[in-house]
This record gives sequence, C-alpha cells and structure tokens, in this order.
Amino acid sequence: MKTVKVSIDSIEKVKEFVTIVNEYPYDFDLVTGRYVINAKSIMGIFSLDISKPLDLNIRDAGAQINEILESLKPFIVTPEEQ
Repeated sequence: MKTVKVSIDSIEKVKEFVTIVNEYPYDFDLVTGRYVINAKSIMGIFSLDISKPLDLNIRDAGAQINEILESLKPFIVTPEEQ
C-alpha cells in the first residue's frame, strides 16, 4: 500500500480526480481522521471536509504505482505545501 497526501478542494478537482482513479482497477481510499471512503465515489468525497489535504491509500497497484502517481501529480501535496 502506498499513501500520499492529496488536495481536492474544489468541485472541478473532485470530478477530475475521480475520473483518473476510476481508470485503474485498484482500490483507492481517502482517509481523514476516523473516516475512510472509496476515492472512486464522488458522493463519498463530498461527505468529507475537502478544504484540507486528505490521505490517499493506493492498494496493490504493484508495477503501475509510478504511472498512477504521475497521473495524480496535480493533486499530490508536498510536505512544504501542507
């Protein structure tokens, strides 16, 4: 499992993010506090406080992890941006 921080703080970003993660057959979870939701679900994402960065868990992506991280690069938050 790979975990990165992501920022999806607008409706347009949520739509684009969900489109990207749905291109892959792996499990993606967004985690904030004690809440864990399916990152492929627009409704699930809007149940979270998207004004703050969220943890994204990518499960069992194996060899495609670098490709996934590259496609999600616009959403990944670096430590200095947190």
